[in-house]
Amino acid sequence: MIKQCACIDTLYTELPWLERFQAAKDDGFVAVEFWDWRIRDLDATREAAEKAGIRISGFNGDADYSLVDPSQKQQYLEALEESCKAAKKVGAESVTIHSNALGDGGVVVNHYTELSHTVKLCAMFDTLKDCAKMAEKYEIDMNLEALNVLTDHVGNFLETTQMGAEMLRIIGSPRLKLLYDAYHMELNEGKVMDTLSAYIDVIGHIHIADAPGRHEPGTGYMNYKAIAKHIDSLGFQGTVGSELFPLVDTKTAVKAIMAIAED
Repeated sequence: MIKQCACIDTLYTELPWLERFQAAKDDGFVAVEFWDWRIRDLDATREAAEKAGIRISGFNGDADYSLVDPSQKQQYLEALEESCKAAKKVGAESVTIHSNALGDGGVVVNHYTELSHTVKLCAMFDTLKDCAKMAEKYEIDMNLEALNVLTDHVGNFLETTQMGAEMLRIIGSPRLKLLYDAYHMELNEGKVMDTLSAYIDVIGHIHIADAPGRHEPGTGYMNYKAIAKHIDSLGFQGTVGSELFPLVDTKTAVKAIMAIAED
């Protein structure tokens, strides 16, 4: 059975922040994740998770800087280190990283049109090597996420699973993995189950949402029952996070999410 995780920045938003942990636990999730740790009381967040008996899978680790800009390397790493310290404080297991800085609503802040593809790729690989060292130092997993460039994150550099996976295989750190977002990658490249099979060895976390719309399973055309079964058949040991926006409400969305793991 896949291990289900709830993104509590999109689910349970009708509840106060500290009540979302117990609600997720009561609904059968084994973990929660969220986006920006900087706007949260970390002590209270950790206490709420521990009281509910639910794991904190992770949160976003990067801030206002980008992996693809060589001039921002030091600033990127300094911000990421603060996130690692926050993860240790709150008891989170991982941080998520991206090629580009994201603003409000996930808008890509800078497309770096002045930088060539080669410069972006080399800068990203160079900084990722230091990210791996940091992850190992803090014993925190880092998950690199590719994003769709058609609907939600126009201008994001990392848009394919292959690019991220091949860089991470070369770096070879057990702490540096991919976050495979099935919704984003369905829009960018399709072939969700084939891609999972090809790169499961470097996937540390998975996100799900139906396409189109980024709502719960059953609201679009993706067959999440089959996808969940395939993930399970691959022996995936990480969590599968529902980072989606309920079409109606959280209760309805959770029912659909839990149904994908039912026989």
